[in-house]
Amino acid sequence: MNLLNDPTPIEFETDRLIIKRGDLDFANQLFDAARESIETIYPFLPWCHPNYEMKDAEQWLKQCPKDWASGINFAFCIFDRNDTFLGGCGLNKIDGHPVANLGYWLRTTATGKGYAAEATKGLANFAFEHLSFRRMELIMATHNKSSQQVAVNADAVFEGTLRSRLELHGRLHDAYLYSLIG
Repeated sequence: MNLLNDPTPIEFETDRLIIKRGDLDFANQLFDAARESIETIYPFLPWCHPNYEMKDAEQWLKQCPKDWASGINFAFCIFDRNDTFLGGCGLNKIDGHPVANLGYWLRTTATGKGYAAEATKGLANFAFEHLSFRRMELIMATHNKSSQQVAVNADAVFEGTLRSRLELHGRLHDAYLYSLIG
C-alpha cells in the first residue's frame, strides 16, 4: 500500500523479480544480504562496510519513504518470486533535466544470474513511465568489471571515461559512464 497518497506505484515486477520500495519490514533481510556481501561490495560501495550493523539497515530503510516523498531518492529492494531478498537498486543524484543516477547491488550469492541487469532495465522503465525521467546514468569505477557487465547486459550505452569521478575509501578513481535514454 502506498502510504504517501502518491499515485506512483511503490513496487513493480519484471519477469523474475519483484522490486519494492525500501521498507523497515525488510531490515533483517537487508542486514543478512549486506553482511554476506561485504567482501564483494565494500570495495565499490563503502556503505557496506565490515562494521555494518542492524541499525544501519534500519536507519536506511526508515529513510526510504521520506526520500521518496521529497523526490530526492527512489530506493528499492530486489526480491525473487520466492520472496528472497537479492539486493537493491535505486535512483539518486536527481537533477532538473530530468536525469538520475541509477545504481544497483546484489548479495554475493545472487550474482552471475542476470538479476542486476533485469532490475536495471525494470527500474529504468519504471522511471521513464512513472517518474518522467528521460535519462539514467550508470557510473562505476573502471576496475568494477561486474558493474560494467551489468550495464552492458542492461543495454546501456557506453559514453566515456570520467577522470577522478568517484571517491572510494579516500581515493579518487576514474569511472565509466553508461546511459539509458527514455
